[in-house]
Amino acid sequence: MREHLLAVDLGLKTGLAVFDEGGRLVRYRSQNYGTVTRLKRAAWGELADVEALVAVAVEGDAALARVWGKAAEKRGARVFAIQAHTWRPELLEERERRTGALAKAAADTLARAIIERSGLPRPKALRHDAAEAICIGLWACRQLGWPSIDGP
Repeated sequence: MREHLLAVDLGLKTGLAVFDEGGRLVRYRSQNYGTVTRLKRAAWGELADVEALVAVAVEGDAALARVWGKAAEKRGARVFAIQAHTWRPELLEERERRTGALAKAAADTLARAIIERSGLPRPKALRHDAAEAICIGLWACRQLGWPSIDGP
């Protein structure tokens, strides 16, 4: 069974992306939890949905990241709790990071390239939280020493 990584862009609207140990994006989505309580409760279920989970990369609010981190550690997974300034410099050009809007647009472009190179269908719409979760996952694959599918 292949090992997997779950990348999460935290917020009430959360982006989720699962990568396999070959660095291939397996699935991704955006989920609107509506409330912090529902988001916290969802952590266990989201982690349980990933077979052979070995790592979780969480970006966003520190308090929410701790909830996901604790749940991941109980499953024996390694945890990366990061912020955007951790992964963006490694994946995006400096000119793409000048503003938040530019960074989100660049993350969208990179995520779409990763989706295509992973052999998944092109999305009709790609929310910025799902796009950033994909980028976070790419960053985490590199941290684990897994092969990565780089963008354009």
